[in-house]
Amino acid sequence: MKTIKQRIGWVLSGVILGAVVMGLVGGGLPAGLPASAPAVVDAQGSVALNNLEVQFIDLYQQANPSVVTIEVLENNGFGQGSGFVYDSAGHIVTNYHVAGNAIQINVVFADGSYTQAELVGADVDSDLAVIKVDPNDAPGLTPLPIGDSNALQVGQMVVAIGNPFGLSNTMTTGIVSALGRSLPSQNSVFETGGFRTYDVIQTDAAINPGNSGGPLLNLAGEVIGVNTAIESSTRQNSGVGFAVPSNMIARIIPALVANGRYEHPWLGISGGTITAAVARQMSLPADQVGVLVAEVTKNGPAEAAGLHGSTRQGMINGQAVAIGGDVLIRIDGVPIERFEDLTSYLSQYTSAGQTVTLDVLREGQTIQVQVTLGTRPTTTD
Repeated sequence: MKTIKQRIGWVLSGVILGAVVMGLVGGGLPAGLPASAPAVVDAQGSVALNNLEVQFIDLYQQANPSVVTIEVLENNGFGQGSGFVYDSAGHIVTNYHVAGNAIQINVVFADGSYTQAELVGADVDSDLAVIKVDPNDAPGLTPLPIGDSNALQVGQMVVAIGNPFGLSNTMTTGIVSALGRSLPSQNSVFETGGFRTYDVIQTDAAINPGNSGGPLLNLAGEVIGVNTAIESSTRQNSGVGFAVPSNMIARIIPALVANGRYEHPWLGISGGTITAAVARQMSLPADQVGVLVAEVTKNGPAEAAGLHGSTRQGMINGQAVAIGGDVLIRIDGVPIERFEDLTSYLSQYTSAGQTVTLDVLREGQTIQVQVTLGTRPTTTD
């Protein structure tokens, strides 16, 4: 393994990045860090650490060696992000938008040593990718444990470690500020609109450019998400960051390692959560819940199974809306109240080629429809 001083010429200058950051970042406590208990001074005049501080310090010392900087060369220039060690064979998890289009990849470890890596697999829909280093060039690889994102609760404390603005080995803290968010996918295979990634974690832990691909950790040191995006017009942290959930990592990363790609199950509809106004337009109870099928994709699984899209338009608050299609109310016996319930079930519990049973409300009658799920098309197919 080479030292940091031997890195090739296209690597971004840390000095330049540091100078830029000093003009952007102010002082103060990290976002989300609770006020410490009053300082305790011992007989020698030293300030004693409180339990939370000790926990943060231990977590950082445990996890930081497994977090890496990823530097990429692409056809349109240079880029930089973060990643973390997935296994002792040299696989490293990061974002698709960090490494998915790279023609050369460098991995820089916490001790400053570096080596080159190759892209193993990438998934545009989940914004996940796997790269691999030769374990002989990176002795002492320590994988981070993967936690259960379904067990997360809003208010739970989390930690992000990564390389914002090129400042390596940076830890920020915060809480889970919301669950069940969605983000647009870079997969825009259909002109009418792209897919979305669901079950995304929202956090107020500071996430900035360069954090992408790094781990979001619980206080047990388990990866519960991969930091992927921020909500900001200035591309600086505004207290709203997003992470791909770890249960998606657990499903997708093994497939990327084994096959280089992941086949997302695909139903082949567009639609949305039925509202009280739409329900009234369709002569349904105002408290009707479910997913209204607005459109059935041509030659898709839903069309083959005979699902019906909207047949007419209604006017709600002066806007034309699609009405009259099938309303999906259960999948494999599991109630569907929102569109997110449907997509979450598909992504967590089904696979391409699997047959699911949909309970469908059609013209006031409930019927069951069997649908064999397809593979979601992508722009690279």
